[in-house]
Amino acid sequence: MTTEKEVQLTGIFNHAHFDFNTKLNAYAHFKVQNKSTCDDLVQDTFMKTWVFMVKGGKIDAMKAFLYHILNNLIVDEYRKRKTVSLDLLLEKGFDPGESELEKLFDSIDGKAALISIKSLPEKYQAIMRMRFVRSMSLEEISIFTGLSKNTIAVQTHRGLEKLKILYLHQ
Repeated sequence: MTTEKEVQLTGIFNHAHFDFNTKLNAYAHFKVQNKSTCDDLVQDTFMKTWVFMVKGGKIDAMKAFLYHILNNLIVDEYRKRKTVSLDLLLEKGFDPGESELEKLFDSIDGKAALISIKSLPEKYQAIMRMRFVRSMSLEEISIFTGLSKNTIAVQTHRGLEKLKILYLHQ
């Protein structure tokens, strides 16, 4: 491209930027409702216009051309998959805690498992209740029953295996 042609294109481009920048920003802000995104879209509009002009493209109506590019960029912005940060969701009141349905299912499953403990042999029932209902440690159960920690661990493991079988066959 010659220097004369470059000066001519620069003049046309600067004139278009001066005339339409504010109006394009207002239009983009109306559509997108985000200042930084709207600034980026308008800047991209002018960049695409400059690239088109440098490649030798002919623009009959600068205003129509700029708005056409901006509209296409706005549509592209709407079509993008939006990523929302957890901080933004928390500010708006979103609580990622457990749902009531999950709590209900957990409660029902726990009650079903508790009922299934009654179907275990007697020596496993007591150990399972102490370990999982009363939340006692192996050492506490060992002291309470007079059995070794290893024996309690083995009986707990065997009791859980039998409980799993009973629970799955309900």
